[in-house]
Amino acid sequence: MSTTTIPQAAAPPQVKTRVPLPPKLRAPGWYRAALFSVLGLGFAVGITVLIRWLQHQHPVVDGSAITIVGLFSAPLGFLVGIGTCDYWLHWAAGRPTRPEDHSGHGAHSWRDYFRVNTDHKVIGIQYTVTSFFFLFVGGLLAMLIRAQLAKPGMQFLTEEQYNGVFSVHATVLIFLFVIPVFAGLANFVLPLMIGAPDMAFPRLNALSYWLLPLGGVIMLMSFLAPGGSFASGWTAYAPLSTTMPVGQLFFSIGVQFAGFSSIFTALNFLVTIITMRAPGMSFFRMPLLVWANFSTSLLVVIATPFIAASQFFILLDSSLHFHFFDAFVGDHNNGNVIMYQHVFWFYSHPAVYIMMLPGFGIISEIIAVKSRKPIFGYRMMAFSLVAIVVLGFTVWAHHMFVSGMSPWIRIPMMVTTAVIAVPTGIKIFSWLATLWRGVLHLDTPMLFALGFLTMFTLGGISGVMLAMIPFDIHVSQTYFIVAHIHYVLFGGSLFTIFAGVYYWFPKMTGRMLDDRLGKWHFWMTFIFFNLTFAPMHLIGIQGMPRRVAEYASKFAAWNLFISISAFILGASILIFLYNVVASWRYGPRASANPWRALTLEWQVSSPPPVFNFDAVPTVVGGPYEYGVPGAVHGIFKAPEETRVAAGFTTPPSQQRHE
Repeated sequence: MSTTTIPQAAAPPQVKTRVPLPPKLRAPGWYRAALFSVLGLGFAVGITVLIRWLQHQHPVVDGSAITIVGLFSAPLGFLVGIGTCDYWLHWAAGRPTRPEDHSGHGAHSWRDYFRVNTDHKVIGIQYTVTSFFFLFVGGLLAMLIRAQLAKPGMQFLTEEQYNGVFSVHATVLIFLFVIPVFAGLANFVLPLMIGAPDMAFPRLNALSYWLLPLGGVIMLMSFLAPGGSFASGWTAYAPLSTTMPVGQLFFSIGVQFAGFSSIFTALNFLVTIITMRAPGMSFFRMPLLVWANFSTSLLVVIATPFIAASQFFILLDSSLHFHFFDAFVGDHNNGNVIMYQHVFWFYSHPAVYIMMLPGFGIISEIIAVKSRKPIFGYRMMAFSLVAIVVLGFTVWAHHMFVSGMSPWIRIPMMVTTAVIAVPTGIKIFSWLATLWRGVLHLDTPMLFALGFLTMFTLGGISGVMLAMIPFDIHVSQTYFIVAHIHYVLFGGSLFTIFAGVYYWFPKMTGRMLDDRLGKWHFWMTFIFFNLTFAPMHLIGIQGMPRRVAEYASKFAAWNLFISISAFILGASILIFLYNVVASWRYGPRASANPWRALTLEWQVSSPPPVFNFDAVPTVVGGPYEYGVPGAVHGIFKAPEETRVAAGFTTPPSQQRHE
């Protein structure tokens, strides 16, 4: 009896299955950002070790080289991980275009402020809050400086630590507070003012914000670097900065991130203002805040690449041993130390106006509304903003009168420095003429606007004094310079920033700030600001040097007085912080137009709809026609086809903040 064998079926081939990443690591957000940051740091280690091994350099593992590469690769990994580049990378990979569902647009809970968002209003609040965080960091460093200088001799900081503290203090407040906080306020207000549904490039707008905290973290991390933080001042003069410990590189790289943030934002402002104005809004119907940010954006786009170039030169000198600023290499004079100062100040003096022009626009809005009068000489105000942009590039070398530059250039720079006071004077007299016989409402925004007029005028007077070559040479390295720059940037920029926050806080949050606390904040700031910085003019003329950790005993009394005043000035900021936090949560509800202003942002709800306008505005008049019977700036129509053409299909009833 025979048996038949049944052939066995062949075993199926083994299929390798790929284990997908957990959803939290695949989706954009903080988990993926942490992972990609670690991968970026690993890339820095790997590529640095590989290149050094191939070039037979010893040691193969070099901490300084890894730090330089890691300070670029880890933040870039973070940006990709948090989700700023997903749409662009999807497109670059050749995949089908994603339909825009606006899921990343608008804030419906507090969590939306901690992710990538394309709504200009959310980005404006992100910018503003982040910038104020850096204000508090820079202010704490200022308190350390004044504690050190409260009496002669060394207190609790070494000379090198003191140099690091005042360098980071100045850098943080300039690059991470004053410049970006103006970008934050404008981000929120400007599209509303011109009747646009959003910025021209919403994704670029989101990327520009996330570059800012990265630059700030890099700068603050310099305190953890071997040898301490960067300590060459905010100017980072070569060749000092090319011979400093590795902490100096944190400045050079952090500035790049902050600079790219400014450039991207400025490009966005320019395109938005030029191409997205509401029907009927000609250039001479634009509010002066729009003019101010248009002028500022021109300055940023033209000037900021120069500071980026200066810091790239520093990186090349210090890490790859180039000789841009090394004046003596062997028997040859190759580098040029003075060149660094020319390149740096060609950005940094226009940067003073980058930190001032948006404030000019804020003050123009507030003074017109609070005095119930049209801005006096509106067109001359607009032209003077453009004149400052042009003249701002002709005065950089007045910072170099004592640098050893060629003497022939001093006189032209002195003349242009004096001439640039003319368009600034036009603005001062225009504001005063607007106030004249106006119906003044002396609430907190107006008080800060008037405080700005006083403090900035005093700073401008000392600026004209410093334009004169003999006087500048006499006080160049003294506390007179410290007093001047703080009257311009604290008494000028910070007063306008506070005025703008108090003015637009109802529109941004839907809540009213406590005006009584606001007035306490103003008077404490105004009084103790003057008590802090006015005496510095006196001790500066008497010869007290700036940027020193100890000083002659004859200056002891004034320095103790200045330090006590500075501590009270710093404490006044806590009133502002409490007012903002408490009012944001518990403040009375704001109406759409609590100030009875005419500009378009006050013609929508507080806070505004997600896409700004339920109906398309049409501009029919000027923005400041107060006192003219029946005058309106804009009227509203509701053509649904305009919304559909713009791609905004969500019903208006669903487009408001929760």
